[in-house]
Amino acid sequence: MERRRGRRRGIWAIVLLVTGGLLVLGGAFWGAVSAQHGEVVYDKKTIPSENMRPTYEPGDTGWFSMGTHGENFEVSRGDVVLVEIPQWVPDGPLLSRVVAIGGDRIEYRRGETTLRLNGQPLDEPYILDRSRPSSVPFDVTVPKGRIFLMGDNRMNSFDSSLHPGKDQGTLDVSAVIGEDVPSPTDLLVAGGALVGGAVVFVVGGGLGIWALVLRRRRPEPVAPVWPAA
Repeated sequence: MERRRGRRRGIWAIVLLVTGGLLVLGGAFWGAVSAQHGEVVYDKKTIPSENMRPTYEPGDTGWFSMGTHGENFEVSRGDVVLVEIPQWVPDGPLLSRVVAIGGDRIEYRRGETTLRLNGQPLDEPYILDRSRPSSVPFDVTVPKGRIFLMGDNRMNSFDSSLHPGKDQGTLDVSAVIGEDVPSPTDLLVAGGALVGGAVVFVVGGGLGIWALVLRRRRPEPVAPVWPAA
């Protein structure tokens, strides 16, 4: 009997080539579907200031959904957002947290250890110093279509509480240009599938070539197995 060289390697090569091809096709399809249905742009930014400590430390990297073109964000209380406010921060967007939305009454009474939202104490486990929820007192009823923002580092935060003049520090929702997200899941999955599939496909191709080279050689004779005397 003779044993063909490279047979097992050839089988593994076929498995890897098929798997890699499916991953590449799946990644391409997933990315196309995500782009077609959402058209959402994601951006990665380095946090420059202490405004959002401890949620974001200076130098941390954050992922942000930049939304779809021409549509306002649907923000909720507690969201971390990027806003463009040239009159407050002329040199770039500000990262802050939505504390109140249109129709809410948000207030801080000096000496208290929480803000009040619609008359009830507001639990904010994310702020740096929970005993000092604001550096100044305020009492604001947020108009419809506007939001009230504060940083998590309340003693070092350039936010709505420090702008009691026009509109009592509230901002139009259209000022929001990005929203904090854990990661751009759809794009990362699609990209990972494409890269991983390409690697698997290349490995499978290399293994297939090796198997063909081995099969061109003369088969190895297999010694007969004689029964014991």
